[in-house]
Amino acid sequence: MLQGKKILLGVTGSIAAYKSLLLVRALIREGATVKVVQTPSSKDFVTPLSLATLSKNPVHSDLFSVDTWANHVELGRWADVMVIAPLSCNTLAKMAYGLCDNLLLAVYLSAVCPVVVAPAMDEDMWHHPSTQANLERLTAYGNRIIPVEKGELASGLYGDGRMAEPETIFNYLKGMLGKGRDLAGKRALVTAGPTYEAIDPVRFIGNHSSGKMGVALARELVERGAEVDLVLGPSSLTVDLPGISVHRVVSAEEMYTVCMEKWPGVDIAILSAAVADYTPVAKAAQKIKKSDDHLVLELTKTKDILKTLGGMKKKGQVVVGFALETTGEREYALGKLESKNADLIVLNSLNDDGAGFGLDTNKVTIFGRGGSEQVYGRKPKQQVAADIVDQIEKLFYA
Repeated sequence: MLQGKKILLGVTGSIAAYKSLLLVRALIREGATVKVVQTPSSKDFVTPLSLATLSKNPVHSDLFSVDTWANHVELGRWADVMVIAPLSCNTLAKMAYGLCDNLLLAVYLSAVCPVVVAPAMDEDMWHHPSTQANLERLTAYGNRIIPVEKGELASGLYGDGRMAEPETIFNYLKGMLGKGRDLAGKRALVTAGPTYEAIDPVRFIGNHSSGKMGVALARELVERGAEVDLVLGPSSLTVDLPGISVHRVVSAEEMYTVCMEKWPGVDIAILSAAVADYTPVAKAAQKIKKSDDHLVLELTKTKDILKTLGGMKKKGQVVVGFALETTGEREYALGKLESKNADLIVLNSLNDDGAGFGLDTNKVTIFGRGGSEQVYGRKPKQQVAADIVDQIEKLFYA
């Protein structure tokens, strides 16, 4: 699957740099051509000679040497994919703000290929708000992030921040580079994030959905050739990728309205948003003041987008729903598949470690009509999106 693929590996200053040797070896064995760019500080952790020997290509590191001055443009256009593993906290920050003080950053800013990064840092650095903000910026630029793992860290602590294992990165690249554009000419509708149902001008009923799963699905569909309308509820995520039209909404009613407008021209609908089931009957015009010990809200059901689209779908249209449950997961998902007339239901549970709101990983089971049931282990959400779209493609081309 990687035979003949051109992979540009960036290595930054992190103790996890030794893992880059194992990654290079695995890629070469699979038939890929690998070129390596190192930051100056990464040489303290892994030598250019080791990387050059395993990759069978000279290692590039000096921005100002005679033979590499223009290479940042050439390398950025040569590769099928650029993967930076490990990505240090320092290089992450520089990438987020467009700094260019070494060859790796110059290549990154010149790259016209997809960019995949595998961060590596200590737990407190990983969880710092500035690091998380920088990761969001990279995602908004269209870069793919392979989540860190939990484990023993160089500091001696045990926690988040450990770079994904070389095997994980290798499999991610295999899946990514093995894709075709089988959905070219298709149009998809994806809903993502929460909805906020106003109580008054200040307060609302909502949930903890981040929209990450839906954004990953939109990106996956575009990479396989589809045009995507992404209906995104309140979310801090920024999406600016060719082929994705973003429609920002707040309430369940607004999301329903956009979906109804787009549905007639859609081939695929993936309804991953966590839409509120109920909304206040009346919204107070002014902020409700605290007075009595109890406040009673009268709620009414919101419109069921999945059931509506399932009931309206015509031959050639595919509808995919999501189910997030805490009890009776399988039974509820199967019931939803039938009652909503969906083609697929994707089940994820808040009881599963590494699955749920706001995380970069998910663990799903996909149920299809006719009794099909596909169970997947915990994976980065972008890989989960690939699994889901694989099942959708089977409905069109099986």
